[in-house]
Amino acid sequence: MSETTQIVNLSPTVQYEVRGDVAVIRLANPPVNGLGDTIRTGLSAGITAAEDDAVRAVVIAGDGKGFCGGADLRQFGTPAAAVKPSVSEVFDQIQALRKPVVAAIHGFALGGGLELALVCNYRIAQQGATIGLPEVNVGLLPGAGGTQRLPRLIGTAQALTMIQNGATVTAARAAELGIVDHCVAGDPLDAALAFLSNSVPEGAGAPLIDDRPPASSDGVDFDAARRRVRPSTRNGVAQLAAIDAVEAATTHPIDEGLALERAAFVRLVDSPEAQALRHVFFAEKEAAKVTDIDRATAPRPINRIAVIGAGTMGTGIAMAFANGGFAVDLIEQNADALDRGVRTIRRNYEATAAKGRLTAQQVEQRIALIEPHLELATAAGADLVVEAVFEDMAVKKEVFAKLDALCKPGAVLASNTSRLDIDELARSVSRPQDVIGLHFFSPANVMKLLEVVRGAATADDVVVTSLALAQKITKVPVLSKVCDGFIGNRMLSPYRREADFLLEEGTTPERIDSVLRDFGLAMGPFAMSDLAGLDIGWAARKRLAPTLPKHLRYSRVADVLCESGRFGQKTSAGYFRYEDGSRNPVPDPVVDQVILRCAAEDGIERREISDAEIVDRCILALVNEGAKILGEGIAQRASDIDVVYVDGYGFPAYRGGPMYYAQSLGLDEVLRRIRGFEATHGEFWSPAPLLEQAVRDGRTSLQ
Repeated sequence: MSETTQIVNLSPTVQYEVRGDVAVIRLANPPVNGLGDTIRTGLSAGITAAEDDAVRAVVIAGDGKGFCGGADLRQFGTPAAAVKPSVSEVFDQIQALRKPVVAAIHGFALGGGLELALVCNYRIAQQGATIGLPEVNVGLLPGAGGTQRLPRLIGTAQALTMIQNGATVTAARAAELGIVDHCVAGDPLDAALAFLSNSVPEGAGAPLIDDRPPASSDGVDFDAARRRVRPSTRNGVAQLAAIDAVEAATTHPIDEGLALERAAFVRLVDSPEAQALRHVFFAEKEAAKVTDIDRATAPRPINRIAVIGAGTMGTGIAMAFANGGFAVDLIEQNADALDRGVRTIRRNYEATAAKGRLTAQQVEQRIALIEPHLELATAAGADLVVEAVFEDMAVKKEVFAKLDALCKPGAVLASNTSRLDIDELARSVSRPQDVIGLHFFSPANVMKLLEVVRGAATADDVVVTSLALAQKITKVPVLSKVCDGFIGNRMLSPYRREADFLLEEGTTPERIDSVLRDFGLAMGPFAMSDLAGLDIGWAARKRLAPTLPKHLRYSRVADVLCESGRFGQKTSAGYFRYEDGSRNPVPDPVVDQVILRCAAEDGIERREISDAEIVDRCILALVNEGAKILGEGIAQRASDIDVVYVDGYGFPAYRGGPMYYAQSLGLDEVLRRIRGFEATHGEFWSPAPLLEQAVRDGRTSLQ
């Protein structure tokens, strides 16, 4: 090992030492080592110190779990963001040093972290490190040279794919692409020192990406790339700006390209879309934190998982766990159903492989983790059992009674119910503390959201276990207490109620769906119902019918459609028709006649309805119910509700979720509109007490 001088703290978050004739500058603000004010000042001081004639070269490394995660998003819009030097000024200083500078990357180099590495002369990465420019995911583009330097380094086509999609690559793939010079198994700092000693002659010129001419266009059709960005894309504005910036790297000198990139970044950073996406980014991270459980509470060990039921949900849940590397016993009582489930799993994995997202080897590895069984007794060895049988309390209680007798002490017993009472289920077994709801969203192997439903008796360590497990399988967990429908489906009920009422009052399924898609929803309510199956909602309505006040308005349209056998895509007819196995909804005059008949029989006068009313009636119904849920303590925080709707129900992320949307409108304006609907449409629109109190208090958010 080279002789080491004393480590000096150049700022609270940057350390400096000299090993022989190499200065080592270490970013020491884990876990992210973000390029906040103290990192920038310390890094600048380190480069200044490295101007010493005794220093031949520099290595920049990171402390903790990674090299650098990029900009400190929490400082955006604060005085810290304006502290000099700026990121660009630090990068200019690195390049002006004209001594070899090596980025020693471990863990991750993301966003500004990769941009920092790109202004270095060489890059050495440890195997397994994650490398990329994911800024578009928070509504931005790389603002410190990424769009100009990466195309010059690896070619425009590859760079555009990474930047526009916010995609990351492994260190090994980064080496193949040419992003890093070497991928090493050991400590990248040691490798960087050895590289400087063995491969960089003293006094050798140091290559810089900025010295290269504009990148070749590589035959990229930039106009076609812009057309492929759908208006509903969550980060569409940022993607379009990124395409423009990468195109500039093929036509402009580096200084001009950097100026264009920076101007676009400044334009985006305070845009409503970027602010909303940053809100979602932080909300997803916050959602996994529980406010009333001791942080020292350890999760239970989970090694083997049993999934009961090999239908659509069961197979998807089994795949979700296998994707996370867990061994899964898939249990079904019917041999044909089990065989069908196994075939579905293979078909889904092979479809993913056909898209280039898995290798054939990975497909076989994941399938091998899922063992099919016909004996429920197999669950006896599981640390976690997830029941995914028919959505009926009697059926679920029967399964849980058997599991109660079979499963080992301490095993977590979870139900995948979407709205049934977890407390009632827990009371039916001898170990209510082990019972929890894990509401996966379909398709469970794809959808990010997982509602973790905490019963009154659920043990704290079971909650902690479930949240940690969700993150291990790359889900975004949101904690909910027990109520009918939990967070997501409870809010969906008034949203659907208003959509149904609007049908009778004067519009059509295709019009409502179109208006809400234009608002940014992934699907309209009626196409979504057809996809999910109208019979599911019908069963829930029949179950709840005895509890509903008789004087309240009720739309019979969905019931009439179900009574005639129209259950959606599965029957080729629901609110729309579906021809020849197609999933494309086709307006159906039969449905229009059902709507007109129901409206006439219930004495509802039809009228012209504006697009604005459609949006307000549906979206503010979500907001009002969300405020009630928050006030009742069902959800921990308003941002959790936003996560549920963005990640589970297709709410536009660039609007931040329903509660953030309400905040952007202004709570006083939201309350004014809700009171207007209450005056016209009655008690369905009774304002949430929390919303009323927030407005009285002059608060700008419901949190």
